[in-house]
Amino acid sequence: MLPEFPIKIVFTDIDGVWTDNGMYYSAEGFAMKKFNTADSAGLAFLRILNVPVVVLSGEDTGETRRRAEKLQMEHVYCGIRDKRSQALKICEEMGLTPQQAAFIGNDLNDLPLLQLVGRSAAPADAPDYIRSQVDFVTRAKGGEGAFREFAETLIREAGLFEHVVERFIESLRTDTN
Repeated sequence: MLPEFPIKIVFTDIDGVWTDNGMYYSAEGFAMKKFNTADSAGLAFLRILNVPVVVLSGEDTGETRRRAEKLQMEHVYCGIRDKRSQALKICEEMGLTPQQAAFIGNDLNDLPLLQLVGRSAAPADAPDYIRSQVDFVTRAKGGEGAFREFAETLIREAGLFEHVVERFIESLRTDTN
């Protein structure tokens, strides 16, 4: 029998976690962000465990919304200044406590939520004052697979990593798309 996964919901920031925190502008004024595709595996692993992943982004940009849409993420909140209050509201709606939640963030606007959840993390390039407040710091910098490492760490800590990888590989064999 497999151990129960203690985390029931995962919150994530986008800028500085899934991206390198940079904005790219064309001569015509078009803005772009670079996302690391490795992070989508972390999302897939959590889906295998039926754990919802909720985006809480301080910015409200089309790039973030398009990436979330491509990954078929259902819970996307952009332009959120008070991430702690939004997460508490979501937990309450889902019948969860903050201790059942995990969050990865990288900056001051993430700190109140990082201090609230059961498991918290920050990318390697987050400021010192953020890294000193979290349960663990990823080896990866933001935009270099930090979310995937975060998800894998949570799953490994629960003793479920081999099971999740097996199920992921199984899904590749049975996926008809």
